[in-house]
This record gives sequence, structure tokens and C-alpha cells, in this order.
Amino acid sequence: MKPLVRKAASFAGVSVAVAAMSMTGASAAHAESPTQGCPYPYVCFYLNNSDLLAGKPISKYRDVTSTYQAVTPRPHYGVLNTRNDDVVYLRLQSGGSICLPPNTQTLFADAYSVNGIRISSSSTC
Repeated sequence: MKPLVRKAASFAGVSVAVAAMSMTGASAAHAESPTQGCPYPYVCFYLNNSDLLAGKPISKYRDVTSTYQAVTPRPHYGVLNTRNDDVVYLRLQSGGSICLPPNTQTLFADAYSVNGIRISSSSTC
């Protein structure tokens, strides 16, 4: 089975920025500076590395929901969760889901597509 998530150097700057926000104790009520074009409190999707580096997400979500919101199924390159206290569940088109903790990001291998997102007010997966 192929690994679901792969790491890329392009997200290194995002990791540093996210870690800095976490270490400074940023408040959920305080709006953070945009990270890779994704302002707090959004969850952003990027189609490819060029869009990520240019800070051009293809979609943004911010509403906490009890069910999944539809996401156009396509091979998404990366997902960034800028929320300080909320986890994000990503439903995979192939079945199953993954949980993205607050202030984190993930990159997908080419074979995986996200077709749903649910933002939960829980702070842990």
C-alpha cells in the first residue's frame, strides 16, 4: 500500500509559522496572519505545489459542522488547517478518513482524493 501522506520541503516554512503560532499561545479570538494564502480560521486546499508556494488555495472552509461538507473530488496536493483549537476530518474518495490536528498540514500522494471535510470543535483527533 502506498503511503497516504508524504512530506515536502515547500511546507517547511508553514511548519515553522504554525509552530511559532503555537508557541506564542495565539488566541483563537485573535486573527492570525495568512499562512500560504490561508488566513485564520480557515482550512485551505491546494491543487499543486505551485499554488501552495504562490499562496493560492483552490478552496477554503471555516464552518464547524456535524456532517461532512462536499469537496470536489480531485487529487489535492495539500491541506492546511490554520485553526488553533479545531481538528479537521478529511473524507477520502477511496474510503476512510484522516484527522488533521489544529495548526497542521498534510500532503497527499497522487492517488488520493478528498471528497469531504468536517471541521470539529474538538481539539484532539
